[in-house]
Amino acid sequence: MKAYVFDDIPGDQRLPHDSGNPISHKSLSDLGVIYKQIPIDDEKEWEKEIDVFAKERGYKNRDQITVTKEGLGAAYEEKIKSFFDEHLHEDEEIRYILGGSGYFDVRGGKEPKDEQWIRISLEKGDLIVLPAGIYHRFTVDSNNTITAMRLFQDEPKWTPYSRSAPDTDTRSAREEYLNTIKA
Repeated sequence: MKAYVFDDIPGDQRLPHDSGNPISHKSLSDLGVIYKQIPIDDEKEWEKEIDVFAKERGYKNRDQITVTKEGLGAAYEEKIKSFFDEHLHEDEEIRYILGGSGYFDVRGGKEPKDEQWIRISLEKGDLIVLPAGIYHRFTVDSNNTITAMRLFQDEPKWTPYSRSAPDTDTRSAREEYLNTIKA
């Protein structure tokens, strides 16, 4: 995992957009983002670690998603653009990368000065938890392929609330999130 300030230079969202300003694990933790490296091995020890992690957080369900040009066909470009729309969820978003690579971008905080994007580069063996209420977006990188395990507390659901909607900033998940990151 590598995290850094997104450079905001227009261009393909799948490019690194690395500003050269690194972001520490502690800074991500201060935003409520949890990162863990669980190497994928032939003995499948990683499955046991995922099971323990899921149990600790009360996650009972999981599925797997693969995003590739071949798999999504003509809908590929539209789909990755929809993932890149700034949004939040009312539940944590947990992703464990099984193969390929991509980026999660998160907003730096609640103040206008913190509105910069932080890009988190993930690859095989990386696990990330984004807290409910954090503004974020996702894209594959220029390899155009990623496979991720998604974990859920109850039935699998993935409801994004776009930041462009008029009521998203007042959703309870957003308010609770902002209260947890107050200094």
